Amino acid sequence: MNKRARRLAPALAALGLSLVVVIHALWIPLKAEVAQLLLHDAWARARHGIEAPRPWPWADTWPVARLTSDQHDVDLFVLAGASGSSLAFGPGHVDGTALPGEAGNAAVGGHRDTSFAFLEALELGDVLQVETPAGELGRYAVVETAIVNERDTRALQEEPGRALTLITCWPFHALAPGGSDRYVVRALEVPLLPEAPGGRARTS
Repeated sequence: MNKRARRLAPALAALGLSLVVVIHALWIPLKAEVAQLLLHDAWARARHGIEAPRPWPWADTWPVARLTSDQHDVDLFVLAGASGSSLAFGPGHVDGTALPGEAGNAAVGGHRDTSFAFLEALELGDVLQVETPAGELGRYAVVETAIVNERDTRALQEEPGRALTLITCWPFHALAPGGSDRYVVRALEVPLLPEAPGGRARTS
């Protein structure tokens, strides 16, 4: 290697490293956007009666409900299972609890800095909408928020009627991931508003 090549080698190495960092930074949001498009497609298939429609062939999850909030500009697909691989793409349904929109207590977990960041802004009385793959729409009003230890499983207990329990890590703006505390939002089903002109029930 000549002297000029030796002088250029560190600069080329630094340039290569910079390109890797830039590509990595661009890849993460691009992957998230592609994933959401695939989830939209999977949800459309679920709405047409396809059972457990996987958004991509190797996925171990699929959309089981749609969670929206007009007040907080939220539109999320709830995915099957609350494993790390599911939560990377959206909130996940906690196995062993009722499915969102069904009778019982439907528990859903999500990351505090992405899909469930909006929980911090929820107030008592705020309304969340849940849509099932069958097209049924339910409205849930927030009745309680609480901070509990991760070992406290009372939020997962079954109860009569239809309830929605949303869970994320606490505090919201912690620098380190995880932690031993959880922020819990409990919402109960409320009746749909009277039918609007045209025969469709209003939801807000």
